[in-house]
Amino acid sequence: MLPLPIEHLSRPACRVAALIGLVLLAACAKPDPSRTTQEAFDPYESQNREVHQFNRGVDRALLRPVSKGYTSVVPDDIENAIVRFAVNLSLPSDIVNNVLQLNMRGALRDTARLLVNTTVGLGGFFDPASEMGMAAGTNTDFGQTLHVWGAREGAYVELPILGPSTERDTWGMAVDLFTNPLSYVLESPENLYGTAAAVSAGLSKREKYGDTIDSILYESADSYAQSRSLYLQNRRFELGGTSSSAYVDPYDVPATSRSMEDPYDQ
Repeated sequence: MLPLPIEHLSRPACRVAALIGLVLLAACAKPDPSRTTQEAFDPYESQNREVHQFNRGVDRALLRPVSKGYTSVVPDDIENAIVRFAVNLSLPSDIVNNVLQLNMRGALRDTARLLVNTTVGLGGFFDPASEMGMAAGTNTDFGQTLHVWGAREGAYVELPILGPSTERDTWGMAVDLFTNPLSYVLESPENLYGTAAAVSAGLSKREKYGDTIDSILYESADSYAQSRSLYLQNRRFELGGTSSSAYVDPYDVPATSRSMEDPYDQ
């Protein structure tokens, strides 16, 4: 039997095939084994610095002024509701990643929060789960899943618009495009609501933490090295790679209010 042409494949089948390919490629992301986990493995520094300068230009010309305009026009209550809505829409992806990590307790916790906030919280615009004392969300992703599976961190990379990352987390972000079940259930344009809410939440965060972000991007002696250090320290701490509990990253997010508290969230 001749193989079916690609156009005959269903959309879910194509996505699953792409997912498998990305996972296989992620296994190849290996840093120089002579380097310790506390050092920055940055063989692409020259290219990364060029991307960093591009990102600074985009922030200066677009993100910073737009965020100021957005927060000045939209009332605070509506801003906060949109942020909660974005967090709620991200929970299905967290649930999938918890299952892949065999963290069934986390999967059940996120499922309970999703059900309560989607029903009682009117689609997630309100957060009755927190008011009821329910455990916070796990705030996980496929980059963490790859870490659990044993994939190495790989080289540090700075992505256009998205900012600091590693090879492992870059593949993780790509796969996370497929891990949210809502992308399969909802039709267009409803499946774009989460993206729109995430963008709005990002603008709110950019303005809320504007002074901190500006000090790093525009007042540091070396903003590239500063942002790289912040990202790697925080990410390794999240994954259990460091033992210091004193490290606080202003770009990090508490799980209870992930989207409001992380101004560097991609």
